[in-house]
Amino acid sequence: MTTLLSRPAAEPDEGRHRAPDPKPRERVAWSRPAVAILLVATAILYIWDLSASGYANTFYAAAAQAGGESWKAWFFGSLDAQNFITVDKPPASLWVTGLSVRLFGMSSWAVLVPQALMGVGSVGLLYLTVRRAITDQRLATAAGLIAGGVLAFTPAAALMFRFNNPDALLVLLMVAGAYCVMRATAAGSGRWLAMAGVALGFAFLTKMLQGLLVLPAFGLVYLLLANTGWVRRVLHLLGAALALVAAAGWWVLAVALWPASARPYIGGSTDNTVMDLVLGYNGLGRIFGASGGGGGQGGAGSSFGGATGLSRLFSSEMGYEISWLLPVALLVIAFGVYLAVRRGPNTLTHNTKAALVLWSGWLVVTALVFSYMSGTIHPYYTVALAPAIAALVGVGGVLAWERRGTAIGRLMLAAMIVAASAWSLVLLDRADFGPVWIRWVMISVAAVSAVAIVVGGRWRKTFATAVLIGSLAGFGGVGTFAIATAATAHSGSIPTAVSSVGDSGMGGGGMGGPGGQGGTRGTPPAGGQAPTGQAGTEQPTGADGGMGGGGDVSANTELTALLEASDATWAAATGGSQSAAQLEIASGTSVMAIGGWSGDPTPTLEEFIAYVQDGKIGYYISGGQGGGGMGGSESSAQQISEWVAANYTATTVGSSTVYKLT
Repeated sequence: MTTLLSRPAAEPDEGRHRAPDPKPRERVAWSRPAVAILLVATAILYIWDLSASGYANTFYAAAAQAGGESWKAWFFGSLDAQNFITVDKPPASLWVTGLSVRLFGMSSWAVLVPQALMGVGSVGLLYLTVRRAITDQRLATAAGLIAGGVLAFTPAAALMFRFNNPDALLVLLMVAGAYCVMRATAAGSGRWLAMAGVALGFAFLTKMLQGLLVLPAFGLVYLLLANTGWVRRVLHLLGAALALVAAAGWWVLAVALWPASARPYIGGSTDNTVMDLVLGYNGLGRIFGASGGGGGQGGAGSSFGGATGLSRLFSSEMGYEISWLLPVALLVIAFGVYLAVRRGPNTLTHNTKAALVLWSGWLVVTALVFSYMSGTIHPYYTVALAPAIAALVGVGGVLAWERRGTAIGRLMLAAMIVAASAWSLVLLDRADFGPVWIRWVMISVAAVSAVAIVVGGRWRKTFATAVLIGSLAGFGGVGTFAIATAATAHSGSIPTAVSSVGDSGMGGGGMGGPGGQGGTRGTPPAGGQAPTGQAGTEQPTGADGGMGGGGDVSANTELTALLEASDATWAAATGGSQSAAQLEIASGTSVMAIGGWSGDPTPTLEEFIAYVQDGKIGYYISGGQGGGGMGGSESSAQQISEWVAANYTATTVGSSTVYKLT
């Protein structure tokens, strides 16, 4: 190991307009096999027993089914093939799963495998991106492998790359943007920067403003460090901004120009426009709460985000999903600042500076927004932090290794190991995960390794062994927890990491304990506790595809058969998108979701009566999940329910109350 990693440090940066660092190339004999092992391990982690989660989030699965049947539904991201209403997000992630369903048919694998493959792609792209930060090829490969491994085995990543919420595509696009920015900065290339803008434009079409949280970091690194003059930097940034607007805006413009009567209602909006989603429900409402519109319902700490503040990412479910190596990443940022301002040998190269600015900016901006946003926030959002944390760990570890001959380098290596293992001990203890003795063995090994690193610089083999063993001890907790998370089946729309008997309670609670979040099932390995909370427990109306709650209507086989026999445009109508989605998947028919997911003001009673008179709705199924919450929709849904009950005869089909409308 010391032979492979013992090349001298790179020469210091020689000025603002120096030539770019040499482009990393595949010159290391062991790099390709090592990368292949990393990607295969990631694929196994994300794909193994994937179908255990069924359709995972049935809300998005039903939309994928609709997109597989209708190109119009695919384009708009409609919940049903007859295009009554869209999901409450832009459709980019559904374009992927909709194509998969069209090609391979509707199945759990067709819906979930694309997410897993996007996870493998994200790990591979992060490896390529981080490599560009280091000039020495052996160290560059090591940094990329460390970063890729950390991303792959982050619990939030192991959760979301096995689930069909939009976050898998979001992370892939943001990492692709980072790769383009690193290429652009090194070469002073407006073309590569424009490609980064395109990647973020499609990230916007995946999850709107969340996809742009990395934009400040991308712009800053190019403005400060691009290998070209100031005028070109500004012009290139303007060009990239135009590319972003074009990549994001073409779909928004198409929806705005499409006659409202000929397209589905834009789910999540109050006025049937995409811009209402941008400024409210999926935008400012998420950050500022009720002041921004629908996205703010629930107030601070809604949907299990916990109380606002810097501790939010370390506490509750967010801590379990993302915070394991966050202290290490923060140490690396401080270390990078120290190296950037000091003079003398072993200062940072140009590409390393660019990487530190990029990943530090990504982490700091996104973490602050997640920590203080007072609108709807869910713990799994934190997967957007995973690439930045992973990259900083990889780059920081290599920078410290390069400086192992100095006291500051050895202290940094020791501090990284101690920080990782100590915080892992806290999280494992809080979650009551695994045997207690393993936790103390882990921290003891890390402590001994840290001491050996600090005092053992003269003995190369001892030093390298201490770094390796200490790193494994520091990474053991997060790796085991990620494997356990991947081995736990997840359903609902707010998935959480592996269930345990840790903290409990909503909005600051634990991982499925009494009154907790639910959304997981199964018994985790590695000594994890049996789940104590299941999907449907304490489930409020959510803003991200909903919670479900109230029972699975798709299990009613008599009702499913009834809908399959209907030849109406919509086999049935029911309250809310969650029930409609379950029925659509079970029956293969279109079901009208009254009120959409978040209580959208559609249809009105008059519109519903017109649909019924035209023979377009076969049945009305009372009850339903996922509706009610935004202005006016609850009374509209209630009016429809009362009108149906007053004019049609109720029958019981299985466990459901059904009214025949045609």
